[in-house]
Amino acid sequence: MTSHAAHRPLPGGPAPFTTLVELTWRQRQIEHWIRFGRKSYGQALDRHRSIVGFAPNSIFAFVRWAANDYGTIVSRIDIVRAIGRGEPFQTLPFVRPGGEILLKAESWPTVERVLQHIDAIEALGIDPADVDPAHWRHVHNRLRAGETPSAYTPSRHEAWLKRRRTGP
Repeated sequence: MTSHAAHRPLPGGPAPFTTLVELTWRQRQIEHWIRFGRKSYGQALDRHRSIVGFAPNSIFAFVRWAANDYGTIVSRIDIVRAIGRGEPFQTLPFVRPGGEILLKAESWPTVERVLQHIDAIEALGIDPADVDPAHWRHVHNRLRAGETPSAYTPSRHEAWLKRRRTGP
């Protein structure tokens, strides 16, 4: 096998530089799921576990919840931008290799506020995966400061789309 062959994806496997997320679902015990994002890859490992992948620059929300006999022990949501080749990244459990974390929220009341914010964006007919990454950072910072984040509006979204089309 040549060194070039070692970098080729396996047939049916994820494309190169795909960010992979391990999901688990055991009702009322451990629940890891994707709230939004465009998956470019998926593989069921067994009836409780799967792996999904995201292409570079795509944005997704990863929710983790776990409980034991005494109640919830983990409640978390991360909104992440999948990284491309050679980009710096932050590590995150169950995400390989990692990504650019745009928003990080812990504790059910804060996670619930993020989920409500996502619902409000979807109610506008906007896919949260297309939202300006700076908005997710804004939401993160406002929630960390105990403040209410600004609403994402159609006019703000249109401005973001125009900036994105014109390039850096």
